[in-house]
Amino acid sequence: MRINLPTWLTLFRVALLPVMVLVFYLPFHGHNITAAIVFVLAAVTDWLDGFLARRMNLTSAFGAFLDPVADKLMVAVTLFLLVESHPEGWSSIVMAVTAAVIVGREISISALREWMAEVGMRATVKVAFIGKLKTVMQIVALVVLIVQHEKEATALRLYHIGEALLVIAGVLTIWSGLYYLHAAWPTLRGDAPRQPDAPHDG
Repeated sequence: MRINLPTWLTLFRVALLPVMVLVFYLPFHGHNITAAIVFVLAAVTDWLDGFLARRMNLTSAFGAFLDPVADKLMVAVTLFLLVESHPEGWSSIVMAVTAAVIVGREISISALREWMAEVGMRATVKVAFIGKLKTVMQIVALVVLIVQHEKEATALRLYHIGEALLVIAGVLTIWSGLYYLHAAWPTLRGDAPRQPDAPHDG
């Protein structure tokens, strides 16, 4: 199997995750900024690999499989880090519940897409605008929270802004999940005819 450039970028994104975790916990000045930079770099590769796959017609089955896996890992690992480092008060409960909603939705929709692909209807649940908006909101919220996760007094207000953005991302996550479920519902009920799948980006 020949690995193309977009897929190498996706693999690079996966490789950045342990780097971000390590930097997140290392006790050096500015480690939070460095971890946020690593996260942003991973997010940029997420956009870049899809752009190159479409622009250069470098789609592949392996890339179509790996890209959403890398995306889900990036978000889930970062959420776990933030929940673990946020152990006190009602704010921690909100953070944990929001993280559970986001991760639970990602698992559920991934399973839905896999099943829809098996019945030849994956194109019905292709990525929509609401899903892209949800992703952008998640990335912005997570960057703010990574930078401010130590919650120094001077940065506490910005941290709370990050929490609010993450809650909004959680709401968009539920909304987009319901959107995909609604799109798939005729197939789930057995009312829709089978159709060939559309090609996917690498």
